[in-house]
Amino acid sequence: MSVTHTLEADVLRRQDPQLADILHGELDRQSTTLQLIAAENFTSPAVLAALGSPLANKYAEGYPGSRYHGGCEMVDVAERLAVERARDLFGAEHANVQSHSGSSAVLAAYAALLRPGDTVLALGLPYGGHLTHGSPANFSGRWFDFVPYGVDAETGLIDHDQVRTLARTHRPKAIVCGSIAYPRHIDHAFFREVADEVGAYLIADAAHPIGLVAGGAAPSPVPYADIVCATTHKVLRGPRGGMLLCGSDLAERVDRAVFPFTQGGAQMHTVAAKAVAFGEAATPAFAAYAHQVVANARTLAAGLAAQGLVVTTGGTDTHLITADPSPLGVDGRTARLRLAAAGVVLDCCALPHGDVRGLRLGTAAVTTQGMGEEEMVRVAALIARVLRGEGESHTAREEVRELAGGFPPYPR
Repeated sequence: MSVTHTLEADVLRRQDPQLADILHGELDRQSTTLQLIAAENFTSPAVLAALGSPLANKYAEGYPGSRYHGGCEMVDVAERLAVERARDLFGAEHANVQSHSGSSAVLAAYAALLRPGDTVLALGLPYGGHLTHGSPANFSGRWFDFVPYGVDAETGLIDHDQVRTLARTHRPKAIVCGSIAYPRHIDHAFFREVADEVGAYLIADAAHPIGLVAGGAAPSPVPYADIVCATTHKVLRGPRGGMLLCGSDLAERVDRAVFPFTQGGAQMHTVAAKAVAFGEAATPAFAAYAHQVVANARTLAAGLAAQGLVVTTGGTDTHLITADPSPLGVDGRTARLRLAAAGVVLDCCALPHGDVRGLRLGTAAVTTQGMGEEEMVRVAALIARVLRGEGESHTAREEVRELAGGFPPYPR
């Protein structure tokens, strides 16, 4: 960690040792376990510095040059910089960087384009759709009429014929493409074609792959979608938050949907940290990282398959893998608990076609730490041994601790 962060930690230790112990414990947890949650990553010390900056003190409702509070001269510069970097990075005509999360960004996209009761076509939740894609427990399922599409029973790939048929039948106001558990690239051109055929808006929820897009390791939805919703953490490796990308024709509607319709004052320290992350993502080093993330995921997926797990769609194009551990004698929830005890942190997820819980894991964080394909082979074998119950649990935990210790996320 930087000298600045060390000094700040000393201040916290003196003033609030109880919370300092909690923060130290979390850093120790992250440093001694394998972070395979597909939605997580390690930000750079520069991003952390922006998050802990004096910009956290500033109230800045509105947009640069048009704020509801005084004293916004410097935060205006920070936000303009974040917007400019996002536009350049993704080739978008307009960017809004104020959304507090990916869900907030999706809410703003709906608010910009839809009215309550409108019909929306989106990937069904059992096939990897997000809560904001029509869950009855979420605002999306309560306010809009969602029609779900699914995946092919044999291949696990999105059923394009079904998408087209449902679009023609229901004539939705918007079509959403994107997923939290779909390991293959989305065919944005196909969805644009269908949307145009039925007169629908196309919303791309690119929360997971947007970092790969930034690094040139995944196709961009920007040329095809009316609005792209995304997060700035995950593979993009920035602070926890959201953003929206769109054409100039929708810029005002998107901005008004974020503020004042769905949010209040922007978190200016987070906006500044997003600017830092966008700058980092524009470098050749990040492009190399993004491609290594995919290479690691493919190697890990192949390793898991070789160990007997059933990998959904037969592999991955992204950072994300979903797999069925039942051939090894455990269900998804049991597998997750066994792996957690060994220090391997990942998620459960629904698997297509059947009431089956599988595993969802990703390679963004371990790749940030510097792990490569050799380590992914080792991780796949370790996961399989734990799930089969081979050896003592403390032995696996020590192996994880040794592996993680060789790749500290924040070298001191």
